[in-house]
Amino acid sequence: MLRIGLGYDAHRLIEGGKPLKLGGVEINFSKSVEAHSDGDVLIHALIDAILGALALPDIGELFPNTDPQYENADSVELLNRVIKIMHESGFVIENMDCVIICDEPKISPIKAQIIENLSNILHIRQGQISIKGKTKEGLNCAEDSIIVMCTVLLRKSSNTQIF
Repeated sequence: MLRIGLGYDAHRLIEGGKPLKLGGVEINFSKSVEAHSDGDVLIHALIDAILGALALPDIGELFPNTDPQYENADSVELLNRVIKIMHESGFVIENMDCVIICDEPKISPIKAQIIENLSNILHIRQGQISIKGKTKEGLNCAEDSIIVMCTVLLRKSSNTQIF
């Protein structure tokens, strides 16, 4: 059995603030994201993609930004909780494909580091992870922001029960 999920997240870029994180990797960049948690847009989109594939509530319902316990939350910890739910549901990640849309920072120089980190977090091969950086092509839409779209393909693990 296969299931596919789509996740999306976007945050405004601001001067100063918390360090910018993408895929659990701290990025050397002058701006950060405006967010309740640590604002890792890549992990947030990935969480939503996994939850969507499992037909479960989205990240905002599971970890609401109105709940003080999630203020400055580490997105990797939230992802680990979702991965546990996924495994308990009998699924594993077959592959994931993510697009990071921003004019800055440039994604190409940091892509390998993000893939390696996600591979370690998710316990999957690097070849199962695709990360692409795209610019806004000069459009003024969502200026000074970072947007991520992510799809995941989940596969029922042969040695566990589901639902």
